[in-house]
Amino acid sequence: MTKRRIAPQDFASLYSQYNANLAFVDCGRKCAPLNGGQPVCCSTENAIPVVDKAEYKLLKSRTDLWFDYKPNDAVSRRIVDELNDHACAVECKGAAFCERDNRTIACRSFPFYPYLDKAGKFIGLTYYWDFEDRCWIISNMQVVERKFVQEMIAAFERIFKLDPEEYDTMKSHSASMRRVFSRKKKIIPVIHRDGGYFKIKPGDKGKLTACTPDDFKKFGPYKSEAAYIKAVKAAGGKLEPAPKGGYLAP
Repeated sequence: MTKRRIAPQDFASLYSQYNANLAFVDCGRKCAPLNGGQPVCCSTENAIPVVDKAEYKLLKSRTDLWFDYKPNDAVSRRIVDELNDHACAVECKGAAFCERDNRTIACRSFPFYPYLDKAGKFIGLTYYWDFEDRCWIISNMQVVERKFVQEMIAAFERIFKLDPEEYDTMKSHSASMRRVFSRKKKIIPVIHRDGGYFKIKPGDKGKLTACTPDDFKKFGPYKSEAAYIKAVKAAGGKLEPAPKGGYLAP
């Protein structure tokens, strides 16, 4: 008998339960001026959405928003070639056409992924570090909504039960982060599943140390307001009138 795995109807249920806003600010408006007017996470030049084929089947039955992603360089071809048999790369029509109810799990979660410790315990959320210099949220984790954290954790708890391969993927990615960050002597920031912020210091053998978002590093153009203004001007982007507290304030 064929073993049941995650199915389109499972994703329909996940979508209905995983809808919380990532933050209390529209983070896409922070990075868009540096990315040709498009949020970083909504452009395949920055991030290629990868979905389970069952999820894609559901989406195709609900909307014409999504279509097959076509690699256009060596890097994107390698990403697509390395996908397992149950996954595929997709692309949407763009941020201007976004349908909130038809966002993929990857879209709903970006830039975060489930962090698993060495023993495989699901500790909380951390980020895809390749986007440190482009994603505003990574430099401003204090704005992440608690409801979002709770819904993402609940969604992935269920995904892991239905799809052990996804659990293995996230466990492997967490191990890769530990190796990379240890080599670079960087802390791993974690939004804990039970609340609060923690950091894992290099050489601390995975020990969680309570902290605040102020302990987390800021990157690239988001290091300071001056750096942001300079970067937007260099990119030919448009600065909106400064909000109270400055451009980078939530």
